[in-house]
Amino acid sequence: MTSPYDMIRTHLSSAVPFANTVGVVLGEISDSSASATLEQRPETSNHIKSQHAGAMFTLGEAASGAALAGALAPVILQSRPVAKDAKISFVKIAKGTLTAQAKTSRPGADILAELQEVGKVVFDIHVDITDTQGDTVATMTLAWHVKSLA
Repeated sequence: MTSPYDMIRTHLSSAVPFANTVGVVLGEISDSSASATLEQRPETSNHIKSQHAGAMFTLGEAASGAALAGALAPVILQSRPVAKDAKISFVKIAKGTLTAQAKTSRPGADILAELQEVGKVVFDIHVDITDTQGDTVATMTLAWHVKSLA
């Protein structure tokens, strides 16, 4: 049986074509968290043969969007999420396949309740991007603004 999170992964994979162009693959999605991977290819590499900063940003943003969708799963199709602000810190040269782990700053139930009560909500999602050795290569914080369309 297909879970709501599987349906979210399928929807996001087609709804955000830029992430697909870059090569981001969404992984696990659950309430308030998600993962995504990016395999290094010539198209995602920079002049020093490491992952390009823009490709890494896209990876982190996609994982954060999936975590947001997981937190708001019951109403995500009646919501309009927009990234309001983002900060990325590059910690180490990033080579090879990268994995982004994203987690909301508040429990999904709290975010959902505020959205339903107020009609909008703003919250952060923190992302840790690691290489195949498990070393952090970048960290991100994205502020999301979500408005209810219902």
